[in-house]
Amino acid sequence: MGSEMCIRDRYGYMDDNGEYVGFDLDLAEEVCKRNGWKLVKRPIAWDSKDSELATGAISCIWNGFTMNGREDNYTWSTAYVDNSQVVIVKKDSNVHKLSDLKGKRLIVQSDSSALAALTGDDATKENKKLAASLKDLQQVADYNSAFMNLESGMVDAIAMDIGVASYQMSAKGDNFRMLDERLSSEEYGIGFKKGNTKLRDEVQKTLLTMLADGTFEQIVNKWGLKDSACLSEKDTAYIDGGKVPYVDFSKIQKKNDKTTEKSDGVKANKGGIWFIMKQLGSGMLATLSIFVFTLLFSLPLGLLIAAVRMSRFALLRWIAKIYISIMRGTPLMLQLLVVFFAPYYVFGISTPYMYRLYAVIIGFSLNYAAYFAEIFRGGIEAIPKGQYEAASMLGMTKMQTFFRIILPQVTKRVIPATSNEVIVLVKDTSLANVIAFAEITMKAKQQMNLYSSITPLFIAGAFYFVLNAIVTVAFAVIEKKFDYYK
Repeated sequence: MGSEMCIRDRYGYMDDNGEYVGFDLDLAEEVCKRNGWKLVKRPIAWDSKDSELATGAISCIWNGFTMNGREDNYTWSTAYVDNSQVVIVKKDSNVHKLSDLKGKRLIVQSDSSALAALTGDDATKENKKLAASLKDLQQVADYNSAFMNLESGMVDAIAMDIGVASYQMSAKGDNFRMLDERLSSEEYGIGFKKGNTKLRDEVQKTLLTMLADGTFEQIVNKWGLKDSACLSEKDTAYIDGGKVPYVDFSKIQKKNDKTTEKSDGVKANKGGIWFIMKQLGSGMLATLSIFVFTLLFSLPLGLLIAAVRMSRFALLRWIAKIYISIMRGTPLMLQLLVVFFAPYYVFGISTPYMYRLYAVIIGFSLNYAAYFAEIFRGGIEAIPKGQYEAASMLGMTKMQTFFRIILPQVTKRVIPATSNEVIVLVKDTSLANVIAFAEITMKAKQQMNLYSSITPLFIAGAFYFVLNAIVTVAFAVIEKKFDYYK
C-alpha cells in the first residue's frame, strides 16, 4: 500500500499504538479479507511513489490518492471519494474569501493537489492569479506541520483537501474555520501500475460488492465521509474503457439495515514522554542496526580497499582510486537511492519491502568503506620503512610483520580519525529515511505529526547524543589500551 498523506487524517494515519488506520485502510483491509490477501501497510516517500510501484515494492497507491491530472499515469479504479481543495484560516482571521488572500502567506503540502490547483498546468486562471497575488506560497512535508505554522502565526492560511481539513479541525477544536469558496474539486481513486488491470478489476469488483451489501456505507459513516463518498452502482460496468466483472446488486442481500453513527474519527490521546519513547523504540533499534551492520562490513572492506589502493599493480590502484573518488565525491543520499532502485531499473528485478534494509546496509557500507580505506592507508604509510626491514632481519614473514608489528601501530594512529567517522555515521543513519526506511528520525517525525509537538524530535536528538557519547567513551578506552605503542 502506498500513502499520499502520511499524516493524521481520516484517510490514513498512525494512531497512538503505532498502527496505521483510517478510511482507506479499512476499505483495503476488507478487500484483502474477502480475497484472501495479506494486507501490508507501508509508509513511503511520496516523491518516490512511481518507482516504488514500478519495482513491485508496493502493489498499489491507496490513501487519499488524487486521480485528476494523473489519469494517464496509472491504471485506476473508479472514483470512490469526491474531494475538494479548501482554505483554512484562524478563527479570528480577517480572511473571509479567496480574494482576501492577496498579500498573505499561504502554505500547502509539497506535491499536493492544493499546490497543483494553484500552480499546476491545469490550474484555472483565477487560481493562478490568486497564487501570483500571494506574499508567499510555502510548502511543507505534511499538514500537521502546516497547522503548527498557522497556529504560530508564521502563515495566514492553509490550502488542503477538504476531508483532511474537516478531520484536523475537529481534532483541534474550534480555533480554525474553512472559507466557503473552494479552490477546486477532485476525485480519489486507487492507483495501480500501468497495465495491471487484473488486480484493479479484482479490487473494483470487491468494492462494488461491499457497496451492495452495505459494508462500504458502514465504513463511510464510521469516518464521517458520507458527503464525500461517490462510489455507485453505475461503476459496475466500465472502468478506463474496459469491461469489468459485473456485480448484480439485485441479488445481494443487505447485511445490515442500520449503519454506524457518523463519526469524526479517532481522537488523539496525548501520551507522555515515556509513551512517545516506547513508540520510537522500533526506530531506535533500526538506527542501531544500521550503525552496527555498517561498521561490521565497512571496516574490513575499508582495510581491503586500502590494501588494493597500495598495490604494486597500477590497474588495481586506479580501480581503488576511482571507487574512493566516486564514494567520497557523490552524496550518500544519492548512493542509497541508486542501490535501492538499481535492481529494477538496471536488471529488471522486483524487490521485496525487506530489501530496504539490505539497500541501507549496502549503501552505507560501500560509502564508509571508502573513507575508512583512506584513513587506514594513511596510517599504514606513516609507519617507517625501517620497521619492515627490521622485521625481515628477525626472520618474520610479511604476514607476521603486518599483524604483529604494523597493524597495532596503525590501529593506534587511526583511532582518532576513525572515531570521528563513526560519530558521523551515527548521525548519517537518519539519511535512511530517503528510501522510507523507518529509523528513529522518520519515527520521530511521525510522532511529531501525531501529537503536533516537537517533543519526539528532542527525544530523537537525545538518543543520537547518548549514542555518540557511548561511542566517544568507547574509543577513548580503546585509545588508552594502545598507549603501549608509542
